[in-house]
Amino acid sequence: MAKRFDQYCPVAHALCLVGERWALLIVRELLRGPRRYTDLIDGLPGIGTNILAGRLRELETAGVIRKRKLPPPAASTVYELTEYGQELEEPIYALARWGARSLGPPAPDDELYPEWGVNAFLALFDPVAGSELSGTYVLRIGEDVFTVSLENGHLHTEVGAAEGADLDAAMDMDTFFALASRELEPRNALGKRRVRLTAGDPETLERFFSVFSIAPRIQTAA
Repeated sequence: MAKRFDQYCPVAHALCLVGERWALLIVRELLRGPRRYTDLIDGLPGIGTNILAGRLRELETAGVIRKRKLPPPAASTVYELTEYGQELEEPIYALARWGARSLGPPAPDDELYPEWGVNAFLALFDPVAGSELSGTYVLRIGEDVFTVSLENGHLHTEVGAAEGADLDAAMDMDTFFALASRELEPRNALGKRRVRLTAGDPETLERFFSVFSIAPRIQTAA
């Protein structure tokens, strides 16, 4: 467990629970669903087995995760977030949006797991801006394809392309990042042929990136 700070502060207390190295990355992996120990090792390159075992014990003691045995025929042990741990979703997504602004897009040799967009769109979604939006959107980013579905602000993401989408847009990763960071306007991206539409129109593309971005959710006073 992270050392206690000599003060009464919710931030300090949160860091006591999840502030050790690798702890939040373990939570990030478990946001994708229950994982076996070997799944976590594969998803966290560079972590030592002794470190992972220790962090799992600490997170379990803190009530952030729990261990569960799957019924036969699987009969393996998985780790999953508790209800309390699941509440870290928005703090982690907020941290991801904040970090993305200085991290920049991935380099060509950076590896992303195949379903990276499922979590990415959850992190990018602004539930206030998209509270009344409905539609199905297919995003083809490089060789990866994702469907984002909204129904009155309720979001669902999945790998692959849905049929009959309101928007079907293809772009490379740099263009996607520039649109999500609002460094590039959708109409300019279309004009420069950095985005290709096979369904939908410029207004639909603009509407999509008005609710999916890395912009701060709370505007600070000037």
